[in-house]
Formats: sequence, structure tokens, C-alpha cells
Amino acid sequence: MEEESDTRKINNSFLRDHNYATEADIISTVEFNSSGELLATGDKGGRVVVFQREQESKSQPQRRGEYNVYSTFQSHEPEFDYLKSLEIEEKINKIRWLPQQNAAYFLLSTNDKTVKLWKISERDKRPEGYNLKDEDGRIRDPSTITTLRVPVLQPMDLMVEATARRVFSNAHTYHINSISVNSDLQTFISTDDLRVNLWNLEITDRSFNIVDIKPANMEELTEVITSAEFHPQQCHTFAYSSSKGSIRLCDMRQAALCDKHCKYFEEPEDPSTRSFFSEIISSISDVKFSHNGRFLMTRDYLTVKVWDLQMENKPLETYQVHDYLRGKLCSLYENDCIFDKFECVWNGSDSVIMTGSYNNFFRMFDRNTKRDVTLEASRENSKPRAILKPRKVCVGGKRRKDEISVDSLDFSKKILHTTWHPHENIIAVAATNNLYIFQDKVN
Repeated sequence: MEEESDTRKINNSFLRDHNYATEADIISTVEFNSSGELLATGDKGGRVVVFQREQESKSQPQRRGEYNVYSTFQSHEPEFDYLKSLEIEEKINKIRWLPQQNAAYFLLSTNDKTVKLWKISERDKRPEGYNLKDEDGRIRDPSTITTLRVPVLQPMDLMVEATARRVFSNAHTYHINSISVNSDLQTFISTDDLRVNLWNLEITDRSFNIVDIKPANMEELTEVITSAEFHPQQCHTFAYSSSKGSIRLCDMRQAALCDKHCKYFEEPEDPSTRSFFSEIISSISDVKFSHNGRFLMTRDYLTVKVWDLQMENKPLETYQVHDYLRGKLCSLYENDCIFDKFECVWNGSDSVIMTGSYNNFFRMFDRNTKRDVTLEASRENSKPRAILKPRKVCVGGKRRKDEISVDSLDFSKKILHTTWHPHENIIAVAATNNLYIFQDKVN
């Protein structure tokens, strides 16, 4: 984070009117593609909205960072499991882009039970001059055809099409919480509470179960899997986190079923701080490898931790996200906020990490300078090119003019989902039903 990092300029925001926002409009995932040119969001209504970055023009160079709607499609529909008498929500839990191989874009989206592979492509030409069909598409009488024509491609208005190329279903008994694409570009994993499944992108009718922590007697269940991700370079390595605050690193070369981990990361609990809420707040909600593959970042309820893959006994760095909530855990338990699952992201160089909080606050931590900043994504500062001012939370004592009291935080406004451009200081933040895009201050 440069000196300017705590005065980031807002670049654009996509707002839906709060008065008319429905549950279906709430954004449930947000993800940049590998080039950063596209940004996808999924919502509780099963829709995927893809934004494309504006190309730079000499007349308006400042518009380069703006993202506009590129494609919108319905990824998942509500379903009903007749065998279990369960409704399956259409909510998009995760989106993951595949690296671009040709002119088309591919992404994986998942709800609780089904993963789909979508192709997003452009079409600006259409074929005309068929022999057996007239211009309206009606079949012609073969007896009236006296000459053969060669069909030609005619220009047409640009059309962006989204088509489902693969549907990966019927492999999860429990709800899918994460998906991750392998660096071999041929396989991906889907993870639920008790199992991790390995899929080939070309094969939809079978997957391989590579982790299964389900006990023979469900009453003996002590932990669940909360997230999993492939290593960015080593196609045989993946990590998964648990509700007990531990991370297991697995190597698929060791055995077909990776029940035995090759590394186990867990911080010993301080007995002096143990409370009724200790196990709940130690549950890891997100795990992310750094881009260089050397570090793991995990997010639990109150902290973000960075682990060195060579050191299992304790984290390399620990950052307090909202330690002022430690005294409010009882009320957060009563209103269920203590079970919120916050995500965390690295910047492109792995030097800064970002994660969300309440009151539409999000936090950034510079790993080199150890500086941190709290920023707010809200309608009040959502005017284009407005500068974000750092926010501070006051815990007891006298409150300064620019501080906000911990008692006046709005816990219904929370930033669970964030993403960072892979190469530039551009971030996207989902605040309930609004998407905010910020970039570094441009002079």
C-alpha cells in the first residue's frame, strides 16, 4: 500500500435502490478473471452478472478503469430434491474463472448442489443465404430450388451469449461451500461440509472423492470442512480448512484418498482467553494461497492469519480485523452474526491483504509497513471519483468527531465478499445488494 492507499478513489459503483431490493438481489460472490478485464458477481437469485473493463480512449483516458455490464444470465434455478423433501436454493455460492485459452471466456458457478461450466462468447456475424431455409428460417420446398447458393457471413450488432457447456451434479450430499480450478487447467475440486470431490472439466457423470471426513457415526462428528483451494502452481497440492481453526495441506500423489494430510497448520489456543465462543470464532471461513504459492491466508471471525507453508506450528502474521467486537460476542451470537463467513483476498504482489467487516467497513493490511486502514463502502461516498477517508471505531471513552462508536455499528450492513484485480490496485467490494469498485488515486 502506497502513501495514497488510504485515500482511494472510487471508480464506479453499481447500485440498486434499497427500497426495491429483494433478497434475490443480495450479492453472494464476486471474482475477477485472470486478466482483470472481466468481473463476475453472483447473487442469491441465481443470476451471474459479468462486467467488462472500458478500453482506454485518448479523449477520455480517465475512463480506463470503469467497468460496465457485459453479460447477465440466469445460472441456477430453484430446485426440489424429492427424495429428501428439500428445496435447493438458486443462490450462487462461488464463481471461479478458467484462464482464457481463446476468444471465449469460461467460468464455473455453483449453488449448494450443482456446479456449471459457462461459456461467454461474442457474436458479430450471422450466416445468410441458406439453400434449404428462407430468410425467416422456414424450410423451403426442395422442388423450388433451382440453383445452389454459398451461404455468407453478414455483420450484425454485437451479441454476447452465455451457454452452459457442462453440468456437474449429483455428487454432494451436503452443501457446496467452495470450488477451485487446478493449475493443470483440466480438473477442479468442489467442497462440501464433509467431502472434497475432484472433477475433470470434460467429464460430468463421475467425480473422485479425495477427502472424506464423515465418521461412521454422525454423533461423533466434531468438525466440518469450511473451504478448500488448489495450490496456484503445484497441481497435486491443495489445502482445506476446518471449523476447528486448522488447515490441512494434502498431496494427491501420496494416495487416492487424501485423508492423511502432509502438513497440518494450527495455532495452539491460549487457555487464558478460552470462552464459550472460542470454538465458534476460531472457525475458518476462507483460505487462500498467495500468488507465489509460498503462503496461506486464513480468515476467522476476528482475525486474518498468514501462514508460511514451511512453518506449521504458528502463523507468520496475525492481523486483528475488528478486535473491538470481542466484548460483544454474546449479542453477536444472539443475532447469529457470529456465524457470518467473511472472505479474504491478496493483492497482485501478495504485499497487501483485504477483508470485510460490519457497517460496510473493509480492512486493508500492508504486510511490509504493518500499516492498516479501515475504509467504508457506502452510498454517501459513492459519487464517481470521490476519495475514501479512513474510518476509526471508538471503543469506550471519549469519542472524537471523526470516529464511530462501536455501539452504533450496523451489523446488518456487512462486507463478506471482496476481490482484488490480479495486476492493478483495483478492488471490488460487495455490500449487500450493491457492488462498489475502487481504484488507487489517479492524479
